[in-house]
Amino acid sequence: MSPSVLDIDLIWKALGTITDPEIPVLSLVEMKIIRDVQVTRDAIRVVISPTFIGCPALEQMKSEIRARLAGIGFKQVEIETTFAPPWTTELLADDAKEKLRSFGIAPPPGGEGELIALLLLPVACPFCNSQQTRLDSEFGATLCKQIYFCDNCRQPFERFKPI
Repeated sequence: MSPSVLDIDLIWKALGTITDPEIPVLSLVEMKIIRDVQVTRDAIRVVISPTFIGCPALEQMKSEIRARLAGIGFKQVEIETTFAPPWTTELLADDAKEKLRSFGIAPPPGGEGELIALLLLPVACPFCNSQQTRLDSEFGATLCKQIYFCDNCRQPFERFKPI
C-alpha cells in the first residue's frame, strides 16, 4: 500500500506545527530544518538538517517530531540527520524573515557573499527600522544570533547571523 497524498499533506501539516526550540516564532518546516519526508509501509522517514553541527536542540527536535507524528497515528518514525547540503540562512523564505523581524529579531541579510562582508552590512532595528545600530556581542542567547543595540529607539535586539 503506497502512501496517499492526504497522508503526506497530513504529515507536513503536523510537522509544520513544531516550533524551533530556540526561535519559537518559526516552525522547523519554515526554518527548512525538516528537509524531506518519506512514507513506506513500515515507517515514516524524516530528514533533518540542523543549523549547526553541534546544535544543542537536536535531541529535543527529534523528540518533538516523533511525538507529533505519533499523535496523528504514526508510531514508527525514523529520523535521519544530514549536513549535506549544509543548512544556510539563504534557505529562509521572505515570510520567515518577516516573522523574525515582527518577533523582534533582525533577520539575516539576503543574497550571497563572503560571510565577513555580510556580517559587516548595516543591521536595521526590527522595532524602528533604523540602521543606527551597533553590535554589542558577537553571540546572543544561541550560536546563531548576535546582540545589537539601536541608538535610535534605544532598544537591544538580537540579529540572526547569516550562515
